[in-house]
Order: sequence, then C-alpha cells, then structure tokens
Amino acid sequence: MSQNMLKEIFGLSAELVEKATTKGWTLATAESCTGGLIGAAITATSGSSAMFKGGIIAYDNQIKTKLLAVPPSTIGKYGAVSEIVATRMAAGAVERLNVDLAVAVTGVAGPGGGSEEKPVGTVWIGIATRETSFAVLHHFADMSRNKVRDATCLEALKALLKALD
Repeated sequence: MSQNMLKEIFGLSAELVEKATTKGWTLATAESCTGGLIGAAITATSGSSAMFKGGIIAYDNQIKTKLLAVPPSTIGKYGAVSEIVATRMAAGAVERLNVDLAVAVTGVAGPGGGSEEKPVGTVWIGIATRETSFAVLHHFADMSRNKVRDATCLEALKALLKALD
C-alpha cells in the first residue's frame, strides 16, 4: 500500500470514528474480498471501541449464509459478487451484530477468478442501516490483488462516512 493511500485510509478512519461516536452510532463490517482490512483500519484509530462492535470475515459462501443470513439461493442465482449479496451481507451485519450501520464488500480481487461478466477488480460495496440497505458497484481495473483490496477498503470507508451524513 502506498504511503499516500495509507495516510488517506487512516485519515478517513479517524473521521469515521469521530462522526459515529458523536452521533452515538455503532458500526460493523462484513468483509469478503478485503479479509478484514476495513475493520483493521477502523480499529487502528484510538477510541474506535466506542463505536465499532466487530466484523465478520465472510470469505466462504457458507459464512455468508450462516452468519450473515444471505440465502443460499440468492448466491446460487446471482453469484457471491453481486448487488443483492452485498446488500444482504450489510443488512445481515446490522441485524446479527446489532449495530446502526454496516458496510459489506464482495468482489473479485484477482489475479484469478474473474470472468467476462465479472472481471478482476469488480467489487460491490453494500451499506445498511436499521431502515435501509443498498450497494454500489466499483470497477478497479488494471490493479494488482492488493491494490484492489486497498481501493475497496478506501471506498468502503468513504461510503460509511457518506452514510453518517
């Protein structure tokens, strides 16, 4: 990870912790392709224990179904890297971890695993509150595996901050 990106991630994390704490909101993560990077970035900030409850690393589809309540039929029909799965992962994190706001990420970090329909760098970022949930598609083309994961972490933090506004 470049020094500039690292600085931006930790800056956003600090801003996120401050905003969520001020609002009295609790947060959680549901991470597939990032494998815990988002939760690690948040908890690197002092004071994060006031607002961050935890995260679920749902790399395997069975974890998505068992711990985040994503129906197996949804994964079967749309694939793990899809808008509905990202949305359900985020909503499942809100429900299962009893938080006000959650982010979920699912994608193809590469270098393998991509397809014509979902090439390497395809990532869905889901956001859920107790009232609503949605997901946004990102394409991180021509990046290495680690850069896709880092860019996903950065965009997830931005999405959380936007949801707090």
